[in-house]
Amino acid sequence: MLTAGAVGAVAVAGAAAITLLFARTVVTPPTRRTEDVRVLAVGDDSITLSITAESTLPGRYSFWFANDLGHARLGEVLFRDAGSVTRELLGVEFGDLSSARRGRFSGWYYLDPRELGYPYLDLSLETELGPAPAWLVPAEEDTGRWVIAVHGRAVRRAEALRAVPVFHEAGYSSLLISYRNDGDAPRSADGRYGLGDTEWRDVDVALRYAEEHGAREIVLMGWSMGGATVLQALIRSEHASSVRGVVLDSPVIDWVTALHYQGELRHMPSPIRSGVIAMIGNRWGGRLTGQHAAIDLAGLDFVRRAAELTVPILLIHSDQDGFIPSSASRALAEARPDIVTFDSWAQGAHTKLWNFDSERWNASIRSWLRKLDSAGPSSARR
Repeated sequence: MLTAGAVGAVAVAGAAAITLLFARTVVTPPTRRTEDVRVLAVGDDSITLSITAESTLPGRYSFWFANDLGHARLGEVLFRDAGSVTRELLGVEFGDLSSARRGRFSGWYYLDPRELGYPYLDLSLETELGPAPAWLVPAEEDTGRWVIAVHGRAVRRAEALRAVPVFHEAGYSSLLISYRNDGDAPRSADGRYGLGDTEWRDVDVALRYAEEHGAREIVLMGWSMGGATVLQALIRSEHASSVRGVVLDSPVIDWVTALHYQGELRHMPSPIRSGVIAMIGNRWGGRLTGQHAAIDLAGLDFVRRAAELTVPILLIHSDQDGFIPSSASRALAEARPDIVTFDSWAQGAHTKLWNFDSERWNASIRSWLRKLDSAGPSSARR
């Protein structure tokens, strides 16, 4: 039988292993996504799925299957019983959905800018790590107004295509960028996420490109980790003087709050959650996680740094986000009611608010852009 000391040693070793695994998961770009929805039946224009928090949400979504080798678009819920939900099947872009057994929901709805019907350009932005692909959807007329769209963690720039129509309608050119380690842009030397602490440099390149090509007023928009990245660019980029406003969808405003929440979802005790934060935030942890540099988590906390923000911000977040809590977004809105417009949603999953209710999402951005216009050039940072 194990002695008490041996049991304690095993428990400590187990806690250390869990801490390391979670820390590595946070900073390592995933190579495979979890398919958490079972496919029960596929018809000509409908699909029946197991019940999950996302499979029952109203709206339209992407559905990835066959380890992302297949993609379909799903519409509204048609029928639900105790064990399954049937949704509209709007189309299958590629893959054999009839043979799929599992899949996953995504807010990444459009796959290519051609689907939007606007002329666009394939670009390559020269970052410090090499060329990073981007899409530019020019405005119908040269207004000097641009939006630079920054996608979230573990997705690619196609996530941002949902925002192009509402900005195009308002006379904005849309620049949809890739950034280091996202699967399109070059890898960093360590191949690890910086949670915005390094990725902002690629936004800086996009800002410079926009300025050099006629942008006079720029809106930065970020989803999830892209929100943290955008805020870093706002205070660290030498080109931030052109930024007139910021739009944030389901953003990470404070990584410490987000990581504690993620740990709680995994039923991790507080010491393990704190250990994860210490590991990715200190140089010694890099030997274990593969990071070449510690992440400045305090510098990524924009509740604490709220006073440094000076441009109007539209903050869209759901209390039912399920991945990044809305508490830090609320705290920022409360700290800076002079510049933050907080559009709080009672429902809607993480970065899937457009999917849940695109009319409301577009109306929120449209209304905020009008207010930005009415404020005049004086609302610019400097």
